[in-house]
Amino acid sequence: MAELAGAPVPGLTRLWTHDPTTAGRYRLLGRLGAGGQGVVYLGEDDAGNRVAVKVVNIDLSDPRTRSQFVKEIAAARRVAPFCTAQVLFAEVNGEQPYVVSEFIEGPTLHRHVRERGPVTGNALHRLAVGTATALAAIHGSGVVHCDLKPDNVVLGKDGPRVIDFGIARALGVTETASSRVMGTTAYMAPERFRNDAVGPPCDVFAWAATIAFAAGGSPPFGSDSLFAVMHRVLHDPPELPALPPVLDELIRECLAKDPADRPDAERVLVRLLRQDATVTAPLPRESLLEVGNDTAGAPTPNHPLPQPAPTAPQPRPTSPHAPARPTVPLQGPPTPPAHLTAVEPRVGAGPGGAWRRIRGEALDAWGISTAIFLGSAGAAAGYVASSAIGPAAAAGAVAFVVVYLVRLLVAAAVGGGPDRG
Repeated sequence: MAELAGAPVPGLTRLWTHDPTTAGRYRLLGRLGAGGQGVVYLGEDDAGNRVAVKVVNIDLSDPRTRSQFVKEIAAARRVAPFCTAQVLFAEVNGEQPYVVSEFIEGPTLHRHVRERGPVTGNALHRLAVGTATALAAIHGSGVVHCDLKPDNVVLGKDGPRVIDFGIARALGVTETASSRVMGTTAYMAPERFRNDAVGPPCDVFAWAATIAFAAGGSPPFGSDSLFAVMHRVLHDPPELPALPPVLDELIRECLAKDPADRPDAERVLVRLLRQDATVTAPLPRESLLEVGNDTAGAPTPNHPLPQPAPTAPQPRPTSPHAPARPTVPLQGPPTPPAHLTAVEPRVGAGPGGAWRRIRGEALDAWGISTAIFLGSAGAAAGYVASSAIGPAAAAGAVAFVVVYLVRLLVAAAVGGGPDRG
């Protein structure tokens, strides 16, 4: 790797003992990464042009498998070059198949976040726009990425680029997570775990999980055990970092459990571009991709995005030292505050108050109870004195009537009893 001394490449390591040194007309200079699909090498041709060479783990001896591989790679080569690393060539006839794509110099998003921390402000917005632009271009060519994740986003000098699109599909990697790399599970949509059809909504889900990782440093459904992550993806809401309101709402929609509830990639891109008023009217797909590509690569400063103004005025707290401003009612008497009990006029006020007081006290439960109690006491006293039920009952009735009438007369003279409630 002496020839790379003047131009260090992030993540490049030396070739292993059993690694190939060439792939067709390309010299292999070192390893860029490795995973379940194969090993990615940095390659260089005789003119010094650098490429990424992915030597894939696949047996193409079966004609059907080879035909599917060729078909998917051909579709990937037709993807418009907006925020993507173009697929240049694929070798399917040799003993070791490989795919050659454009080499984008820069760290992967995963490496950047691990080494420098989360992406914030306008840089996060440009990242979201760039990756959404790439997805819109990929889906517009009839290709599904199938493996979008932070390791497949490279932060190039001219903006973020999505790599490895179409290769997972070409390799037939459409099964559930039980046969996938652990690191990918956190970015897989729920339908992947149910063995449902793989389509563009899977990529939209992975896009949202990737942006959430970029903003917070961890996937929205965790990164611990495979089955714990699967359970959260299938059943739990995402755990998102602090995001601008528009982006937060969009990511939550893209992480919907039902693929039918997720917006498509073009809609995601339009909403992102409308956030900064880049797009204010419908645009044809090609123009939309151009605007997204330019926005993602714009060298704008990294400062926080402006927060949208609240839709309704917020109430201001009243200072405890400031005098309250009087308010004039529009009509009718003033209404008492909700936390105070409204005071009603006394029942006995005004002319005829004595009669109203007598009528009110006649039906008062406390007065009736008191009279019954004293009448019972009189009956008990009469029974003790005479040992006969008749005289005792008469004494009790007399006591009840006397007490009841005396209470009514007193109420008429001095007013009703105290409030009880």
